[in-house]
Amino acid sequence: MAQLDETHDRKRLSWVISANGHADFPIQNLPLGIFSPPGNSELRGGIAIGDMILDLTAAAEIECFKGEAREAAEAVSSGNLNDLFALGPAHRQALRKRVSELLDAKGRDAERISMISGRILHRAVNCTLHLPARIGDYTDFYAGIHHATNVGRIFRPDNPLLPNYRHIPIGYHGRSSSIVPSGTPVRRPAGQLKAPAAASPSFGLTQRLDYELELGIWIGQGNLIGKPIPISEADQHIAGFCLLNDWSARDIQSWEYQPVGPFLSKNFSTTISPWVITPEAVAPFRIAQYPRSEGEPRPLPYLWNDRDQREGALDLDLEVFLMTPGLREKRLSPQRVAIASTRHMYWTVAQLLAHHTSNGCNVRPGDLFGSGTISAPTASGFGSLIETTAGGGQPIRLESGEERRFLEDGDEVILRARTRTDKFVQIGFGDCYGKIRSGESIVFGA
Repeated sequence: MAQLDETHDRKRLSWVISANGHADFPIQNLPLGIFSPPGNSELRGGIAIGDMILDLTAAAEIECFKGEAREAAEAVSSGNLNDLFALGPAHRQALRKRVSELLDAKGRDAERISMISGRILHRAVNCTLHLPARIGDYTDFYAGIHHATNVGRIFRPDNPLLPNYRHIPIGYHGRSSSIVPSGTPVRRPAGQLKAPAAASPSFGLTQRLDYELELGIWIGQGNLIGKPIPISEADQHIAGFCLLNDWSARDIQSWEYQPVGPFLSKNFSTTISPWVITPEAVAPFRIAQYPRSEGEPRPLPYLWNDRDQREGALDLDLEVFLMTPGLREKRLSPQRVAIASTRHMYWTVAQLLAHHTSNGCNVRPGDLFGSGTISAPTASGFGSLIETTAGGGQPIRLESGEERRFLEDGDEVILRARTRTDKFVQIGFGDCYGKIRSGESIVFGA
């Protein structure tokens, strides 16, 4: 696991004034991303600091880096983070330490760098953010036990949680081509639909469009095919984290998922937050994995590591906000409809990766995992509408007077994640959001 060092010092402030007290991107965070500067379509590597973006390529050009930190900065010159991910933890950590020094208000370079800040800093609001990496493969897991139980109760009232759930991390391979960065509109998908009483299916737009609150997990160094990653080494292969919304068409899903699982109900769009929150940034917020209850099975040896159980979980608050046409019309703020926590993941990130590669499957730098929907034990923390509304039978009422069973055109879903501790400076992930557009052109060919 990443160790605590001077980059986590809560007293460290930046000469970038907006970073001090910033809800997401103080100097203790320093997430990685890919952006285009104002008026320029070139893809460049950057680090978020307050309301600004540090241009790593520009900083390297004026010789801000040496050694492994320079190699790391140069690795993003290709316009993605894949090569940096492939270098592994040592280069990433060297880059973090050097950038923290450069941006430190009391650092030895503070005066020199701040005087030329116009060459290396851009206002984030004027930049375009892109996918951080070329995503070769995407796997979505099912690590939220409360979500699995709630949805299972809807689809299988007599058998909500299948017997394998507590023994094996459940997952399926998703579609990487339709993963999009935060802010990209989401078109309502079409597919085969079959009402319970209907004699045969029809084709049309989903009427039960839903969100899923998930943690995204970026893979760093990969493994050779046929060589599993042991759970004791799995953390060295994790490059960072993001938020992930696995948009889901529940009516399409209920018809197609038997017997091999979701397909068109999931692959039309997956939204991720654009900043990669590194393992070093979340090091202060590692906690013990929630212990299993008496009588629950202990994972098989390849999924068990004492250190991972002591410090392999994350303590992050996860929130879902909904902005609707009615809320906009009344000039109301987005309404929070759920708050959950990564504490409720039944499997650790290391267990997910160890299981994924246990049969010899190889993963590569820039591959992406989804944790699966994360829900709290109570209704105020359910990570999807199908749970919150009990399958659409109990609509939620918004401050605008509107009701929602599932998402409607014009609705915008916003996911947020922040740490919660008084011992260290709070960091966040930045928003992960998408707005629903009509999908009529899919059906009518417009």
